[in-house]
Amino acid sequence: MGLKKFKPVTPTQRFKVISNFEEITTKTPEKSLLLSKKRSGGRNNQGRMTMRYLGGGHKKQYRIIDFKRNKDGVPATVKTIEYDPNRSARIALLHYADGEKRYIIAPHGLKVDQTVISGKGASPDVGNTLFFSEIPLGTIVHNIEMQPGAGARIARSAGSYAQLMSREEKYVTIKLPSGETRKILCTCKATIGMVSNIDHSLQISGKAGRSRWLGRRPRTRGVAMNPVDHPMGGGEGKASGGLPRSRKGLLAKGYKTRKPKKSSSQYIVERRKK
Repeated sequence: MGLKKFKPVTPTQRFKVISNFEEITTKTPEKSLLLSKKRSGGRNNQGRMTMRYLGGGHKKQYRIIDFKRNKDGVPATVKTIEYDPNRSARIALLHYADGEKRYIIAPHGLKVDQTVISGKGASPDVGNTLFFSEIPLGTIVHNIEMQPGAGARIARSAGSYAQLMSREEKYVTIKLPSGETRKILCTCKATIGMVSNIDHSLQISGKAGRSRWLGRRPRTRGVAMNPVDHPMGGGEGKASGGLPRSRKGLLAKGYKTRKPKKSSSQYIVERRKK
């Protein structure tokens, strides 16, 4: 999972750094696990733009990912490691012993022909999914459930992971990638290892066109708008307007938006670092 740099033959390639895709074993996805993906272009059902700066981009098909890993006790063989246009991580195609096929988020270090298993009694090896009650303390995990059986919600993007810190009664304490420490039920599942494509954050697109391929349109700065369009718009010349805020006037740069009485706050032991 390395990076590929280019000789500065063109202005675009002078700074371009992308993945070399050396871990990818096939370009053809499993047809039975594909869904069509419709784009909205940021418009609602009335055709009005409700999200700015979206639209265009390459056509994509959605890969159905197994975030629950609820096929307990059935071993599966890793057949391919594939690219997924819908996420930053790589995905792996599993062939279960009973013939079923499923995609999972590929952990770093997972190899083709490796065997993985989930459920009670599984060994804490990379790619295996266990209950928190059976995972050794200090283990690096990803694809973490927040409610038992609901499927993975935490640490799913490229290179992310959490660490199991302690276990007491029916809760475990995990340290998240953000630095936050929180409690999770022992009956929730997590997958051993960190998510693949760990060099994703080091990539440099090199040109605006690559953003357009991803469906991102040019973003207009608030200070470049008129007062009618944005709280930070207007002024003589290149005047920057007041406190940084959103189009609706919500303060940015440190203004806390989390609800003070949110029910899940009771499970947060230590807030994330600023």
